[in-house]
Formats: sequence, structure tokens, C-alpha cells
Amino acid sequence: MDRDIIDSNGFRANVGIVLMRQCGDVFLGRRARAGGRGWQFPQGGIREGEDPEEAVFRELHEEVGLAAGDVELIGRTARWLRYRLPSRFVRRNSQPLCIGQKQRWFLLRLRREPATFDFTGTEEPEFDEWRWAQFWEPVREVIYFKRKVYQRALTELAPLAFPTGQPALPHWWDEVLRERSQPQAD
Repeated sequence: MDRDIIDSNGFRANVGIVLMRQCGDVFLGRRARAGGRGWQFPQGGIREGEDPEEAVFRELHEEVGLAAGDVELIGRTARWLRYRLPSRFVRRNSQPLCIGQKQRWFLLRLRREPATFDFTGTEEPEFDEWRWAQFWEPVREVIYFKRKVYQRALTELAPLAFPTGQPALPHWWDEVLRERSQPQAD
């Protein structure tokens, strides 16, 4: 049960985690494997025999050291959100060929604060640093080809995160989203 699932179109099944504090800020991790460049949400592949919710809690533990009991599952996106990898990131010598990711996004809220994060759950940690960010900020911080998926995931999850009214969109919203890449849904 350690092989990732790649569909017949070349998209790797994946879960994304929006980890939120009570005040509405969200967790962003700095990618260790990218040489400290790039901030993103925790995410990871769904393995054979694993359902998306099981993958969320496994990835939460592996990437940030939290257990299922540390968080409350608030909601998830209704559909898969897809992005294609730019050609320079496609590993052409891998089989099956993976051309992108299809992601189901989950909104988790911390049960207690402060949280203690531990990035040593795997031999190659995903993150080397972390910070709290305002709810919409990750759309601007993530690598360009994931921006539309982040926008769609946060937009869909915002009513669950903020049932009495979501935060206003930032002034940079439209400009950042005009840059490159289009996600697909199925």
C-alpha cells in the first residue's frame, strides 16, 4: 500500500490540506526540497487502497506532525481539482507518466492552540519552516501553476471556514490569478 495512484490521463490522485486556526489564519509551509523557495499547504499522494480522508490524516502526520485528534474536519471540495505540471517538472522517465495532479482539498481546524509542528515524520521533510497567513494569501505565495487550484479550493471552502461571512478578497487577487495556468475539474 505504498504506490501512488496515477489515473489513465496521467494525473496523480492527491489530497490538499487547508489547516486553519480559530482566528481564520491558515498554515503555510516553506518547501524544504525547493531550496527554501516556495510556500504551500500540506499535500500528498493517495496510495493504493487508501481513501482520501485516510490520506489527509496520514499526510497531516507525515508533513507537520499532527494527529487526527489535533484537528476537526470542517469540509472538503466536492470534486477533484486538477493542474498540469509545466513540462520541465514532468519526470519523463517515470512510469506511469504523471503530467499533473488531481486533488481533493480538505479544510481542517486546529482544536487547540498553540500547535506544535514537527517536520521530521519522513526521511525527506516537505517543509523546513512555517508561518500563519491570512486566508487568501496562499494564492499569491504558491508556485504559479498551482494558483488557480488554490483559488478554487479556498473559494469553495471559504463558506465553511467563515459561515458568518468570508474575508474580502485582497487588492492583488485578479492580477495574481491572471498569471499562467488553468486548472481542470472533473
